[in-house]
Amino acid sequence: MGLYDREYIGRHAAESSFEQTQTKSSLGLFIKQTYQLFAASLLAASTGAYIGIGFASTIASWFFGLVILEFALLFGLYAAKRKEGLNLALLFGFTFVSGLTLAPLLSSILGLPGGASIVANAFMLTTVAFGGLSIFAMNTKRDFSTMGKMLFITLIVIVVAGLINIFLGSPILQLAIASISSILFSAFILYDTQNIIRGAYETPIEGAIALYLDFLNLFVSLLQILGIFGRDE
Repeated sequence: MGLYDREYIGRHAAESSFEQTQTKSSLGLFIKQTYQLFAASLLAASTGAYIGIGFASTIASWFFGLVILEFALLFGLYAAKRKEGLNLALLFGFTFVSGLTLAPLLSSILGLPGGASIVANAFMLTTVAFGGLSIFAMNTKRDFSTMGKMLFITLIVIVVAGLINIFLGSPILQLAIASISSILFSAFILYDTQNIIRGAYETPIEGAIALYLDFLNLFVSLLQILGIFGRDE
């Protein structure tokens, strides 16, 4: 009986070890695919922004229409996240259009003295912050996955404040919104990174789009902050 027990325990331990290895392998593949799609999304957005710079005034006149298209593509992406081929087309369509809608802001910043360096500095700061926060989230024992509700409420407040400032046009309020947004989306990077490495997303598409939105909004926030100070100079 003791021998039988030892054999059973040995087989059970081997099966458990195999299952754990398979789980880790699957999660590793999931994370790899997520970051590959994230990198490809940044490339699609950069292409859209590069093309859009030459048509910035036209895009500005159609800005709200493009924003509506952007949201339609995003909602369509979540609806078709498991449909191979279509989900990728919607992902890159969304990120490309989001790059186009970024063109008017980029054009206005590039028109400032030292505008190219402002854009470069904003992108560099975003990349460094994104990388540093991602590494921290992957290695820390702190749990950031519980921040979801607080982050969502803060996001709603920021969106409402942004809509109000469309009518007020206050640079001070815009600076405050951009500053808070930079902190908010830095926190979102911690939150989404931990959700990805813990398998909280069903598909790599969802993880990739979460990271992309974090990166994009952090970049826009830093670009607005540096742009405001650039105008003051």
